[in-house]
Amino acid sequence: MLSQKSYLTILKIGVYLSFLSIFLVCKSLLFPYITGKQIYFNILTEILFIIWLLFIVKYPESRPKKSLITIGLFFFLASIFLSSIFGVDFNLSFWGDIERMLGVFHIAHFLILYLVIITVFRTKNDWRGLLTASISVAIAISLYGLIKHISYSTIGNTAYVSGYIIFNIYFALILLLSEKNWGIKSLCIAGIAIMLWAFKIANTSGAYVGLGTSIAVLFFLYIIFSKNKKIKIISLTFLIALIVMIGTIFANKKSDFVKNNRYLNSITHSISFNKPTFQTRLISWKTAAEDFIYHPILGTGYGNFAIIFDKHFDPKFYNYTRSETYFDRAHNNLIDIASTSGTLGLLAYLSIFVAVSYYLIKNFKNKNIDLNNFILLICLFVAYFIQNLAVFDSLVTYISLMVALGYIYCLTHKKTTEEKNKKEILTSSLAGYVLLMTLILILIVTYQFNIKPLKMLQQTINGHIAINREGLAAGIEAYKKALSYNTILDRDSRATLVRLISSNESYLNNIEQGKAFDILDYGIELAKKNIQYNPKDSLAQMQFALIANIAAQRAQSAQNTEKFYYYSDQALTAIDQSIKASPRRIPIYFHKAQIQLTRGENDQAISTLKYAITLNEDYYDSTCQLAQVYLSIGQNDEGFKLIDKCIDMGGVNLFQSPGLIKNLISHYAGQNNEFKKILKLYERLSVLEAKNVKIWIDLAKLYEQAGDKDKAIQTARKASALDKSLEKSVEQFIEKLEK
Repeated sequence: MLSQKSYLTILKIGVYLSFLSIFLVCKSLLFPYITGKQIYFNILTEILFIIWLLFIVKYPESRPKKSLITIGLFFFLASIFLSSIFGVDFNLSFWGDIERMLGVFHIAHFLILYLVIITVFRTKNDWRGLLTASISVAIAISLYGLIKHISYSTIGNTAYVSGYIIFNIYFALILLLSEKNWGIKSLCIAGIAIMLWAFKIANTSGAYVGLGTSIAVLFFLYIIFSKNKKIKIISLTFLIALIVMIGTIFANKKSDFVKNNRYLNSITHSISFNKPTFQTRLISWKTAAEDFIYHPILGTGYGNFAIIFDKHFDPKFYNYTRSETYFDRAHNNLIDIASTSGTLGLLAYLSIFVAVSYYLIKNFKNKNIDLNNFILLICLFVAYFIQNLAVFDSLVTYISLMVALGYIYCLTHKKTTEEKNKKEILTSSLAGYVLLMTLILILIVTYQFNIKPLKMLQQTINGHIAINREGLAAGIEAYKKALSYNTILDRDSRATLVRLISSNESYLNNIEQGKAFDILDYGIELAKKNIQYNPKDSLAQMQFALIANIAAQRAQSAQNTEKFYYYSDQALTAIDQSIKASPRRIPIYFHKAQIQLTRGENDQAISTLKYAITLNEDYYDSTCQLAQVYLSIGQNDEGFKLIDKCIDMGGVNLFQSPGLIKNLISHYAGQNNEFKKILKLYERLSVLEAKNVKIWIDLAKLYEQAGDKDKAIQTARKASALDKSLEKSVEQFIEKLEK
C-alpha cells in the first residue's frame, strides 16, 4: 500500500491538475467552453475522492478538522439538495444542463476539491506552490485572451473571466506581501499587470464595481488597523485620491476628456444604471421578488430560476433588448439562491461567509493571522461578493473559491493540522477492501454520469454536422445514437434536434412524405419527453407546439384532415400551456396566431395578435406581425395601415419575404411622401437578395436622390462587383456624383 507521503503527493498533483480544466475548450461538444471543462473536472475529482477517502480511512489523524467553513459548505449542499427534491424539476436541479453544468451533482464535486485541499495543503510551502500555480494559470489565460484578441479567453464569458481574475489578483497580492523570494515577487507583479490588462479588456461592470470597492476597503482597513503611521498616511492619501478620481470621472462622464479616452469611456458606459443589461437584470430581480412569497423556505428548486422568470416576465424587457430574453439565472447570486433554494438555501450560503468573517476576525485578534493576510482576504471576498451581485458562479470561480476557503482554513487551523502520529489504523486487507468498494462505486458514477454524457454530447455534434452535410435523415440516425446512451443530460440533445427541425422546415422538402412524418413524429416524441421533466416549462411547451404545427401543415398539404387535427390540436394545447406558464412573453402569441392561421381561425389569430400588442405597444414586432397577417388574408386596408406603423417604428428588418417587400415597394411607389419607406424597404431587400444586381442599382439611385453621396457610391460599387459589365457605367455614375 502507498505511504502517507505518497498519498499526499498524489492528492496534491490532483489539485494542480484541476486547474487544467480552465484551459479546455472542446469544440466537438455542445457548449464547448462549459462541458469539456466540467466533465474533466468531475472525473478528476471523482478519482481524487477515491484516493482521499482511502487516505483518511487509513490515516485518520490526517482527516480535516472540524471547521465552520466546512459545515457551512455541507449545509449549503444539503439545502440545495433538499430544494431539488421538493422543486419543480429535479433533473435540472440535481444534474443541471449542459449550458451551465452547475447542478447539485457538480457542486458536490467542488466540495470534494475543497476537502482534498484542506487535507493535503498544510504548510506555507504547500500554499506557496498552490497559489503560484493558480496565478500562473490565470496569467496564461489572460495572455491567451490578449494575444488572440478574445476577451473571454478559454473561459467563454467575460463575466467569468473577470471573476476569475479578481481571485488571482488577490492571490498574487498575498504572495507579493508575504514572500521574500524575488522570483515569486516578480511573477506576482508581472501577473497583476497582465491580469489587470485582461480585466480591462473583459470590461464587466459588476467586476469593475467589485474590484474598485474592494480596493477602497483595502485602503480603509490599512488606515484603521495598521500601526505604521506612514502606511496610514499613504493609505489615506490613496483612498482620497481614489474617491476623488472616481467621482470626477463619473461627474464628467459626458465631457470630451472622458469620451475621448477609450478606457474611461468604456468604464463610464459599463457602469451605468441606464445600461440595457442592468435594466433587464432589474426586471429579472423583480420577478424573483414577486415569486418569493410562493416558495419562501425551499424555493422553486435549485437552478430553476427560468420558471420564475417566465411566470412573472415583464414585457418591458423588450424595450431594452430583443435578444437573450430567456434567463435561466437571476444574474445576482444572492437573488438566484434565495429564489431557487429559498430562505434555507440563502442562509446556508451566507453561513459560509459568516464563518470566513468569524475566523479571520478571531485569528487576527489572536495574532494567528498577519495584517496583510487579514486585509487582503477580506477585500477578496468583498470583491467576489459584490461582483456576484451582477452575475453567478461558474467552474472557474468555484475552483478559485475553494482554494480561497482552503487557504483560510489552513491559516486558522494551524495548531490542529500537525500530524500527531503516523500509525496505520487499518490493516492492508481492510484498506484494500475499502478501496475496492469505493472504486467500484466511483467507476459507476464516472461512467454513468460523465463518460456516457460525454459520448452523447459528441454524437449530438456529429448529428448536427450530418444534418448540414448529408441531410436530415442521416442526422436523425446520429441523434438516435446519441440518445441511445440514455443519459441524465439528454434533455439538451433532444432540444437541439427539435429546434433544428422546427427552424429548418425546408430540410423536409427533399424527403419522401412518409419518412418526413416519421422524422416529425420522432421530434414530437422528443419534445414530449422534455415536457415530462416539468410540464410548466414554457420554452419546452413552445418547442413542442412549433414542431407539432409543422407536422399539421404537412398533413394539411397532404389533404389528410384526420392527421392535421391530430397534430394541430396538440400544437394548440401546447402553445396554450406555454402561454399559461409565461402569460406576458409576447413572441409566444405570434406562434399561437400562426397555429390558428393554419387551422383557418383567422379572426382568432387577429385577436391573439391584438392582445399581444396591448402587452407592450412599443414592441413593434407585434404590430408588424399583425400587419402581415392582415395582408395574407386579404384585408389590405388594415394591413397597409399597420405596415406604415411597423416601418415607422423601425420594424422593416423583421420582413423575411422578398416578395412581400417588393409588393410594399410597388404600393408605396404610387404614393407621395413615402420616399423614406421605399428606401428602408430597398435596404432590407438588398440584405435578403444580396446577389441581385438590379436591387443594388436601384438602391444607389435612391441614395443619390436622398443626397447621401457616400452610400450611393458604396452601393454602386457593390453592383459593379457583382456584374463586371457595369464597371464603366458605375464609374460614370460616381463621376457625376462627385462633380
